[in-house]
Amino acid sequence: MEKKIKQPRIRYKGYADAWEQRKLGDISNIRTGPFGSTLHAEDYVEEGTPIITTEHFKVGDLPNQKKGIPQVSDDDFHRLQGYVLKTDDIVFSRVGSVDINALITPSQSGWLFSGRVLRVRTDKSINSQYLHFELSTERAKNDVISRAVGQTMPSINTEILKQTKVYIPSALKEQEKIGKFFEKIDNLITLHQRKLEDVKNMKSGLLQKMFPQNGEKFPGVRFSGFTDAWEQRRLGELGKTQSGIGFPDNEQGGLDGVPFFKVSDMNNAGNEHEMKTANNYVTDEQLKRKKWKPIETVPAVVFAKVGAAIMLNRKRIIRSPFLIDNNTMAYIFDESWDFNFGKTLFETINLPSYAQVGALPSYNGSDIERIEITIPKRGEQATIGSFFTQLDHLITLHHCELKKLQDMKKTLLQKMFV
Repeated sequence: MEKKIKQPRIRYKGYADAWEQRKLGDISNIRTGPFGSTLHAEDYVEEGTPIITTEHFKVGDLPNQKKGIPQVSDDDFHRLQGYVLKTDDIVFSRVGSVDINALITPSQSGWLFSGRVLRVRTDKSINSQYLHFELSTERAKNDVISRAVGQTMPSINTEILKQTKVYIPSALKEQEKIGKFFEKIDNLITLHQRKLEDVKNMKSGLLQKMFPQNGEKFPGVRFSGFTDAWEQRRLGELGKTQSGIGFPDNEQGGLDGVPFFKVSDMNNAGNEHEMKTANNYVTDEQLKRKKWKPIETVPAVVFAKVGAAIMLNRKRIIRSPFLIDNNTMAYIFDESWDFNFGKTLFETINLPSYAQVGALPSYNGSDIERIEITIPKRGEQATIGSFFTQLDHLITLHHCELKKLQDMKKTLLQKMFV
């Protein structure tokens, strides 16, 4: 059989041999987990041996503890010995996200894998850690996806996975170095993910403790020097809502001028808390010709007003004049507010619970303006707003560091593999 030969763009010193193209089935043993007739959901027990299924590695990571994972009895474990995982095994989802794989670590060694999982066990000439990252390259992932069966719910089997093309350096030592290098990157990514989640969880807890709950007038935790009761008001008494306007396709695409925000702009990098960049801007000529009037009373808070995006419950603050499309709504603060506090208070409001139910969930301005809130005096607002703004900056910092590492890994996967 003819073997195609290639080399990566970046390589460790001392290695010059060409890499070989192989089929995954030629260098590993691939097995499907036990099917439904072998193992049923009703066989699961509260305390036993965990069984990994596709839901446990949708993003490539595996749980390190068995809490919350389906488990089987000792009798079933012994009956299913052929489906026991070992350290350095690789697992794929048989359905759904079929391009994602995960590497079994000592934490999952001895666990079982379900019928929705394919297990890959390499031979001794292949470093499993290297192969895990080789199978994580866009080239390898696209190869798997291209041969998956089904449009709505892609699926693969052992024969499909066996045909996956991989590129392998002949020197096992080179494989090991590459695998260890990317393991360090993954460890850094995991560290920043944990830091990000820790700060997010801390903020979530403080939002509950530092704002009155269930119609009360005093929060559970507050800064020293503040003792007054908070005042119950409606949003419509302290500001007003403004819905967006139609934004024809032929007017979109501008790069300069006034930002014309859509709900999708909330996904832009850097817009996690404050809308800083838009995908569309409009010129003075467009404003005059279309008779569009930017919202100039800023800062203001914006959020989705119609459709599934409502259920995401996302709010963003905008600090300079702007326009919004007709799927978006703004709440414009009056002089009663410290703006940073106002943005933070909006994060405590579950907007989807106020949506009108129909073919598409939606709000009217009056739905939002009727919402009851509790606010302190301006001095306490400013202190709380400043505190949560600092937390948001910290979250953004961790998010940016995480994104840099993820982008670096993606680039290196392209350059250090064929």
